[in-house]
Amino acid sequence: MSEPVRTSGRGFNSRGRTWIWPAVVALVAAVLGPGAQAGADADRTGLPEAVDTILGDARMEGGVASVVIADAGTGELLYQHLPSTRLMPASNTKLATSAAAMEILGPEYRFTTDVLATGRRHGSVLRGDLYLRGTGDPTLLADDYDELAARIAAAGITRVDGRLLADDTRFDDVRLGRSWAADDESSYYSAQISALSVAPDTDYDTGTVIVTVAPGKAAGDEPVVSVTPDTDYVDIDVRATTVAAGGANDLTVEREHGTNTIVVSGTTPVGGAGAKEWATVWEPTGYAAAVFRDALAEHGVRVSGPTRLGRQTPGTAVELASHRSMPLRELLIPFMKLSNNMHAEILTKAMGYEASRQGSWSAGLAAISGYLKGVGVDAGKVRQVDGSGLSRMDNFPAGQLVELLLAVRAEPWYADWHRSLPVACDPDRFVGGTLRSRMCGTPAALNARAKTGSLTGASGLSGYVTGADGRELVYGIVLNNYLASSVKPLEDAIVVTLARSTAEAATPAATLRSEAKADVECSWRKPLSC
Repeated sequence: MSEPVRTSGRGFNSRGRTWIWPAVVALVAAVLGPGAQAGADADRTGLPEAVDTILGDARMEGGVASVVIADAGTGELLYQHLPSTRLMPASNTKLATSAAAMEILGPEYRFTTDVLATGRRHGSVLRGDLYLRGTGDPTLLADDYDELAARIAAAGITRVDGRLLADDTRFDDVRLGRSWAADDESSYYSAQISALSVAPDTDYDTGTVIVTVAPGKAAGDEPVVSVTPDTDYVDIDVRATTVAAGGANDLTVEREHGTNTIVVSGTTPVGGAGAKEWATVWEPTGYAAAVFRDALAEHGVRVSGPTRLGRQTPGTAVELASHRSMPLRELLIPFMKLSNNMHAEILTKAMGYEASRQGSWSAGLAAISGYLKGVGVDAGKVRQVDGSGLSRMDNFPAGQLVELLLAVRAEPWYADWHRSLPVACDPDRFVGGTLRSRMCGTPAALNARAKTGSLTGASGLSGYVTGADGRELVYGIVLNNYLASSVKPLEDAIVVTLARSTAEAATPAATLRSEAKADVECSWRKPLSC
């Protein structure tokens, strides 16, 4: 069998490492053009031509694509198009963050949230301060804070003659990531990051509240608005109006900058659907403290002093109650399946603390970079400024994404990590995730696993698929700078082409109709069922 020709002068071995090919090989491939961007054997299959045909779609006119395909078992490079071109990967960034977290924190890592006290007990009275100490748990629900409060009450405490002090000092006080868009501030996927917060649902959208708006009984009535969890930490300013049946349902729910005032505006018709929106809070530590204080009151525990934020728990404090999160291997499911940005950022800061006792983005990103280098990914060829890919400053080439996808197959935790990737066309949200409505009715359905990625003008899909002959293939697809509403059908067509290919033959799949609302992941339009 002849050696494969690679235009980049680089190929992949089974451990995801790289080796250098003679420069003359690269020269010959460059002369032959983009259709020769794969091995001699691959050329006979038609795979390069098939993928080139898909990338030649008019939707990519003026855009740029970085695409790499490899054999998962051998590491043989089968196709590459601009493999070293750095593009915005969007949520494909989470591949690096999640893999590093599994290695640095470990599959069994759990976040803890503790209630501690200083001072002395005098019967049912605690004469001292009560501390609520967090380590970043993104899965804490109001019910979990209620359970902590119940345990304080069960210990016989009915009054705290002191303050409630919220200790979020495990992480620094930088709340938003680098270059995150200001107009995303109220959006649930751009919540502030703290070591103490609250999630309003079992998708674990930490740092947000759910605002439900129902129409009034008659035209002219004010809509009925409720908040989950039920908290006074946010104020609702209702400027919306109920209109006659058949009228427009154009409600907007948005938090005002720098405040916890959520404005509900627009119209909703009598008998209409109303709206259900997720909105971020300003200062999640205060949100957690408010929910916990309310829970204490519900269980008959009165705190006489004020709430104070950002106070470190003294070493002399005595633990009264503690809550442990699910292990990381389970947390990966809501994180990766639903592409939860806040989970990625919390894990990044947690890795920073674990590696250098600094719960900051810079420390966490250094830890991720160290992991990437350790498995053979050239971290010098990527730029990562956050954990989620929400920043438009993140840059990854498809070649390095495929390096990572190959390398992690040798990790002891690979099975759990692989299970966390969304599965094409599986309708279960916690299996199919952001791929649940894609590639249905094709050989890629219930076959392809991949991480999706979406920003305006940037889309990515990187993962694994099994071909028609049983070969497992690895692909990295990053598309940028297009003006089309969506290029996800092109990503899907590439993966479907791989799913129905063999080592001997491949033909381009037709592009599929996109079920997405423009070029966004389902998770970015959470209230919609897409």
